[in-house]
Amino acid sequence: MELCSVASIISLRSLAIQRKYLPKLLGFTSSSLKKFCKDVHQPLTETIVGTSPELPQDILMDIFSTLEIPDLIRAGAVCPSWHSACTSLLSLGLYKLAQTPCLLYTSESAGDSSAYLYSLSEKRSYKLTLPEPPIRTRCFIGSSHGWLVTADERSEMHLLNPITSQQIALPSVITIEQVKPIFDEYSTLHKYELSWHTGTHAGYSSPSIFALDKLRDQLHYKAFVFPDASTGSYIVVLIHNPMRQLSFARVGDDKWTWLPPHEGYDDCTYKDGLLYAVTGTGELHAFDFSSGPVVTVEIIIRMRNMYDCGHMYIVQAPWGDLLLIWRLLEDHDLEPEPGAPVFWNTTRYKIYEFDPSGSKLKEINRLRDHLLFLGHNQSLCLSADEYPSLKANRAYFTDDSFLWTTGLKNNHRDMGILNLDDNTKEEFVSPQLCSNFPAPIWVTPDLRKMNAASRGD
Repeated sequence: MELCSVASIISLRSLAIQRKYLPKLLGFTSSSLKKFCKDVHQPLTETIVGTSPELPQDILMDIFSTLEIPDLIRAGAVCPSWHSACTSLLSLGLYKLAQTPCLLYTSESAGDSSAYLYSLSEKRSYKLTLPEPPIRTRCFIGSSHGWLVTADERSEMHLLNPITSQQIALPSVITIEQVKPIFDEYSTLHKYELSWHTGTHAGYSSPSIFALDKLRDQLHYKAFVFPDASTGSYIVVLIHNPMRQLSFARVGDDKWTWLPPHEGYDDCTYKDGLLYAVTGTGELHAFDFSSGPVVTVEIIIRMRNMYDCGHMYIVQAPWGDLLLIWRLLEDHDLEPEPGAPVFWNTTRYKIYEFDPSGSKLKEINRLRDHLLFLGHNQSLCLSADEYPSLKANRAYFTDDSFLWTTGLKNNHRDMGILNLDDNTKEEFVSPQLCSNFPAPIWVTPDLRKMNAASRGD
């Protein structure tokens, strides 16, 4: 990441937020605080120690805990004292600042092993060099809690933290219920067989055979990573075909566990040992992971007048309720000629508020001082007061159509910011910057590392 100036590390806006308590915290007088604010404009080529007060490590840690990750990393590169404070802040687990989601995308000009992280708060991109396999050869099938879930050219899945570059292999795709390996005469994995059976149907056609890099175009739909407080582990939930079924694995497992019999899922969230999953027709199901080795399921609600068009999302609202969100689409021809490709265009969202304790559902017209992040990421509802660079009552969305993210890899991407008041749309980044494949995805930066060997049970 680029080093600019100390002013890039602690912005005047950040200092203004802290102005009420910084003088007392730092032991500054009013005049010395003004001098400190003035000093942070000095370039890094000058001697920082000579132009700014020497601050104790605990004070530096208090200040750095208010910085988002790009500024925190820049701060750690300023001098040994600041680096030590940043390292201590992270190693002691004291850095818990909620991060503004960023757009992760690739670009042909950056090379196969690099990606860009676009910061909405700074309106600029950071180039990241990521571990093998090359990031531009993977599908992005989900992101949650700082982790990106990818499917590589062998259709195998990995967890990847794009900030720390930590990477963890997930159980092999051949352990999914509907997938079987096909080996050649040298006992080398050659192809995959995909069965079309579900929990309610034996299969609507004969099994299909796919090359190693083609299975992901048919199998993977959307993936999630959820911390599980009851076990101290992480649960990875995968929506996969045929018919958008559910399977899960805890980090450290050697296989995927299938969750029949239901199908047609669009989105999931996890809370207090319950996995909430919503179907494209508006059914809300709750899977209980806290009842032992057997996961039970209950149908909580069936929404009326819903049909499988567009996408359904389920979001945990900061005030405790769940939000069920229906993304409405219309299609447009890219070219007028017959047989020309078609792309989807998001036109509006319908939002329903659901109280799990009272099982009440009601449609709401606006989010007031909240906003949404929707796409192949874990669906989010955030407070605009806590994220001043974001706009209230907006839906920040990326393209998560199964057709575009896998099968039709070079088509237009449907993404932008939708005003929920009047359904007007604006762009947040130039489409020319982003490669269409892999499809851009929201990622919430996180510096924490995961213990890949510990399941906690």
